[in-house]
Amino acid sequence: MNLPNKITIARVFMIPLFLVIYLMPSIPYNNYIAAAIFIIACLTDALDGYLARKYHLITNFGKFADPLADKLLVSSALICFVELGLVPAWVIIVIISREFIISGFRLVASDNGVVIAASHIAKFKTTAQMIMSILLIVNLDISFFNILEQIFIYLSLVLTVVSLIDYLYKNRKVLHE
Repeated sequence: MNLPNKITIARVFMIPLFLVIYLMPSIPYNNYIAAAIFIIACLTDALDGYLARKYHLITNFGKFADPLADKLLVSSALICFVELGLVPAWVIIVIISREFIISGFRLVASDNGVVIAASHIAKFKTTAQMIMSILLIVNLDISFFNILEQIFIYLSLVLTVVSLIDYLYKNRKVLHE
């Protein structure tokens, strides 16, 4: 197994650690520790992709595991936000539904020999979701940060819907086949 794939697997193992620490308010500074784990996991996503491309270490396992690890990490955090009452459930349902729809769409496209790369809008969406997640994990109860959290929640929601529409429109031929 190559280094980028090991990094991806490490990211998956960070998820339960993140969840246990984040959901245990009895642990001193749990939000900050959980935020640090989440940030490190997000950085491993960039690192494994960079290494795989730079050193031509792209594998079928990596193509499958990397996006799965990302979805597990972000979805885990998003579900925690509902549990903790930080984000309305309907917002999280829309965000996670988009991920399922795009994953299924990519499978259909792949069966037709079409590779669907991440669009610029999707990359902005992911960045907005990660910033939103970090803000909500840290959860500073300061009015400026509360406003910033709300901005990123709804920015993530809008970018989620826009990126879904963008994917479907740009790849509508796949749906007709």
